[in-house]
Parts: sequence; structure tokens; C-alpha cells
Amino acid sequence: MTDYLVGTGGWAYFNIPKKPALKAYSEIFNFVEVNSTFYQCPPAEMVKKWRRTVPKNFTFSVRCHHDLTHRIGLRPVEEAYDVFYKMKTFAVILQTPYIVLETPGTYDAATETRDFFSSLNLKGIRLVWEYRASPNDDVTSLMRDFNIVQSVDLSRQKPSLKSDVAYSRLFGKGQSNIWQFTNQELAEIQKNAEETGSKKVFMSFHGLRMNTDAFRFQQRLLTGAYPSATSATGVDSAKAVLAEDASFPSSKSELVKKQGWKVIDLKANETAHLSDFLSGIPDKNYGSLDEVAKELEAVI
Repeated sequence: MTDYLVGTGGWAYFNIPKKPALKAYSEIFNFVEVNSTFYQCPPAEMVKKWRRTVPKNFTFSVRCHHDLTHRIGLRPVEEAYDVFYKMKTFAVILQTPYIVLETPGTYDAATETRDFFSSLNLKGIRLVWEYRASPNDDVTSLMRDFNIVQSVDLSRQKPSLKSDVAYSRLFGKGQSNIWQFTNQELAEIQKNAEETGSKKVFMSFHGLRMNTDAFRFQQRLLTGAYPSATSATGVDSAKAVLAEDASFPSSKSELVKKQGWKVIDLKANETAHLSDFLSGIPDKNYGSLDEVAKELEAVI
């Protein structure tokens, strides 16, 4: 059976009253991708505290600092080694082999990339590589030769390289990370994950609703059913998500753009994106939430 590790990119936005965020997070999920290490190098004592805060069977991955992946590049130069081995130190403290490399779409793997990987002391480390440019045969060969896990967004594509481990950084089909997954999309993600044939699958959710998306995916694995996305159904569900931050007056196109990515509950175990219904209301300016809700009653 597939071993799923489900979590999000960081825990800073996981807020439970009167409880430290990471401790609360680790009581719900069994995995987290440390996102802060992409932007800064925390003190070792802070990293040790993270490890002490979570259960023994909790798994971290370390997102590599952008200096290596975006500024220096994966080149065999002293500064690159300094950054990598700092990340390796964090991984050792956190008792994880997984360091995540995310290279930009402009990055082109070259001979010096192979030279860099060849010269690293990777003992105890398993690299995960999100190669955002189109991977060619040379890149695939690199990953295979160094036992690197190919990271892809399983909501958009499947990995081209077979591996015992699958790793997905899930952003969805919206712009940047502006997305929330429907039940059908979560089911498709799971299907894509299982078709990899990997024994272990990491699911790192990164969308604006990453905590609830990860929770709904995890609960489906545990119980066989997806929790509701909202506390209501139909038009009332649409009103609930619009009431969060929709401003008025607002045009139809503005509502679709700013609110359409959100998920509503049509009925029990059936969800949809709000854009599916906002696109069907009259093309005009709306002065209030009630005015939008009245038009939605005709299309939901």
C-alpha cells in the first residue's frame, strides 16, 4: 500500500488559540515542508526546537535556500557548497534525508550541474528536485544517476521518472498559488499519485487554502470521505465564501477573478469552484452580497 505523508509548505498560518503553531500542526499532519529555509537560515537552536516540538514519527523536508537555486545556481563553487551544507545541517537536525531544490523556469541544467552533484557528500541525503523548466533527457538522466526524486504538481502533471518516492508540491491550476481543490480534483491527485507506483508519496499543499486542502485530502485517506469545504450548501455556501472578503460594488468579472477560485459545497460530498456559477450570472456591477446571491439562485 502507498504510504502518504500529507502536509503543507510551512506551519506559520496554522493558528490554534493558546497553542504553538507547529505543535498544533503536528497533531493534525504527519509531514511539513520547511518553507522558511528558502528565504533565510534560522539559528541551529531554533531548528532543534522544531524537532523537539513534534512527535518522533513526524517527517520534515527542508526547502533549499534560494541563493543556491536562484542566484548562484547548481555550480561547483565555494558559495554553493556553503549554502548546501547549511541546508544539510538543518536536515540532520530535523532527522530527515529530504532537501528540496526548486529551480526557476529559466534554469538550464548543464555539465556543471552534474559536476556539482558529483562533488557533494550526499550520504544520508535524498535530493528532491522541482525542475520548473521543461525537463529534457539530460535532466532525467541526472535525476536517475543521483537517485533524485522528481517533484511535480500532481494536479497538473505526472512525473516522467519512476521512483520509490513521489513528491508533489501542490499549487493547483490557478495563477501562482491562488487555488482551492474540489473533491474531484483531490481524487484526481490521488489517482495520479497511485499511478506513479511509488511506495512513499509526499503531498505538500501550497495553495491559499493549503491547510484545509491538506486536511480534506488526509481525511479522505483516513475515512473514505471528504469533509465539507464550508458549513453550508448551495447558495448559502456561496454566500459564506463571498462574505469572507468580497468587496462591493464589484463587477461580474472582478468577482470571477477574485472569488472564483474558491470551493463551495453544492450538496453532501459534491463541491465545485465558485467560478462555475459566477460565470453564469448577468454581466453587470453588483452593489451587495445579497444582490449576487439572488442571481446565483438561478444558476446553482
